[in-house]
Amino acid sequence: MTAMTLPALIQRFFTDRLCTQMEASRHTVAGYRDTFRLLIRYASARRGKPPVRLAVEDIDADLVADFLVHGETARGNCARSRNTRLAAIRSFFRYVAMTDPARLLHCQRILAMPNKRYVRRAVTFLDAIEIAALLAAPDRTTWAGRRDHALLLLALQTGLRASELVNLRCSDVVLGTGAHIRCMGKGRKERSTPLRRDTARLLKAWIGDNGDDKRPLFPSLRGGPLSRDALEHLVRKHCLTASRTCPSIASKRVTPHTLRHSTAMDLLHHGVDQAVIALWLGHESVATTQIYIHADMRMKEKALARVAAPAAPTGRFQPDDQLLAFLEGL
Repeated sequence: MTAMTLPALIQRFFTDRLCTQMEASRHTVAGYRDTFRLLIRYASARRGKPPVRLAVEDIDADLVADFLVHGETARGNCARSRNTRLAAIRSFFRYVAMTDPARLLHCQRILAMPNKRYVRRAVTFLDAIEIAALLAAPDRTTWAGRRDHALLLLALQTGLRASELVNLRCSDVVLGTGAHIRCMGKGRKERSTPLRRDTARLLKAWIGDNGDDKRPLFPSLRGGPLSRDALEHLVRKHCLTASRTCPSIASKRVTPHTLRHSTAMDLLHHGVDQAVIALWLGHESVATTQIYIHADMRMKEKALARVAAPAAPTGRFQPDDQLLAFLEGL
């Protein structure tokens, strides 16, 4: 049996493995595609071969390691981006090992490559005063301002991801008794999030009586759905406006995901259980919600208030030996 070439394996990996067997989302396919475009170009330059002439053996563990270092140094990728690239490469070579067991040892060397550790920073979120300033920032005398205000209010109340927000349709909003909003979340998990009365009233006024339920809930000026870049620009613009009345916003890097963090912290401050917050945000595991506990200084201060100070006397240690006194004075 003739072994498949690298181009044939890559094509089958995308068409058969990702799209047919795994039914990967378009975001996953796009991320894997970008990784392999960069990897193939890098391997072609290193091996001195055109991409169609590359063999599986040309992409070994050493080349993959050099490619990941190149991404960090030349392209400015962070450790998390580097790990995402490696995950895509591992997925491909796992497929190669199953398709062609004769290459198992070659694949195992790449599959054994570890992720790079990175600093997990505390999440950024907005407090109640900053949220009020942000919601007041859009000019609601204009169509765009009313759209932006409704979008920001919905984002801060529901904690939807950026991709979930821009993909919402008018038909996803259920008004009346038990008002809620439906969305298709990460991993193709559909979930429903209840709406406060003020949010439901605002969305009802925003949608109006238009019977076209398939139109985007938050359209662009051209009528199509907002892009991720447009959403990020929208948030930055209104944060700049809000910083004039609330300067603390200017010290934070606010993105659409920051609004999601703000929702989680608001729920946590109101005593909502972690499991409920995980369901609210569509987390796969309750453990993911623990990042908000680490970032919540209020909970830590309450815990500190319950701890009694030690009864040990305070004072500076005095060494009783001349050598120790000499070392202490250095």
